[in-house]
Amino acid sequence: MIDHASEMAAFVRVVESKGFSAAAGGLGLSPSAVSKLVTRLETRLGVRLLQRTTRALHLTADGEAFYAAARRIVAEIETLENEITGQSGTPHGPLKVTTSLAFSTHQLAPIVGEFLQRYPAVQLELLPTDRVVDVIDERIDVAIRIGKLADTSFMARKIGEDVRLICAAPAYLARRRTPQRPEDLARHDCIVNRDRPELNRWPFRIDGNIRLIEVGGRLAVNEGEAQMRLALQGLGIVCLTRLTLAGAIRRGELVPLLGDFYAEEPVPIHAVYPHRRHLAPKVTAFVNFLIEKFSPPPWEI
Repeated sequence: MIDHASEMAAFVRVVESKGFSAAAGGLGLSPSAVSKLVTRLETRLGVRLLQRTTRALHLTADGEAFYAAARRIVAEIETLENEITGQSGTPHGPLKVTTSLAFSTHQLAPIVGEFLQRYPAVQLELLPTDRVVDVIDERIDVAIRIGKLADTSFMARKIGEDVRLICAAPAYLARRRTPQRPEDLARHDCIVNRDRPELNRWPFRIDGNIRLIEVGGRLAVNEGEAQMRLALQGLGIVCLTRLTLAGAIRRGELVPLLGDFYAEEPVPIHAVYPHRRHLAPKVTAFVNFLIEKFSPPPWEI
């Protein structure tokens, strides 16, 4: 779906701010994101609205005409939004949320029913994926990101932190024996990540030093949830996030290994959303709900 309003608002702000960087600050986006919105608008219209030079921006004749109408439309939209949010601060409307498959399966799925019951006017669209979603292009309201944030142009609230654990099923350990030291992994089958080789180098504290040990095995997959399912069948050792493994560990289906040696630092988990001057109540409600439900984190063992 084409986001006419965002493209138009970005164009108006660029003209009024006399530049992409200045407009980005007011919109809560990166300059590149603002540029992308304006370029997409020009492409869709099939005309050049702005003449860009290294020193300044100038409206074309088409840009002048479009700006005159767009400025009124954007002002009317903002007035309407203010009236609606002023009439009712109740969370309502569609809420588009994306996160990893593992976080969606093990942490969000058990609590979304409570959120929907608490806010009956919200329609939740949950998009589990392990790819990095473009929040602007795909019109995401909230993205739950695990790890260090690469883009600082968005708003972010920390909802917890996690760490990876090394585990195997009791059946595997009965067949292959339990590794006692990191060096023993060379004689074991580890279920590795096919697409992210850095996740196959596991950090250990050995003789007072941090050492990366590259593991291998006969099974390689590209997604953590699949790795866990294979480990549950006794097919190898995995190193995955605690939020993925916690339930299986509590049920005795997986056994933590080499805890005295493993040395990875905890990674943060953030709720990320585009900064808007008038943040929708549904976004605020959802983020506050996550913080409430994950304090303390249910994945702690």
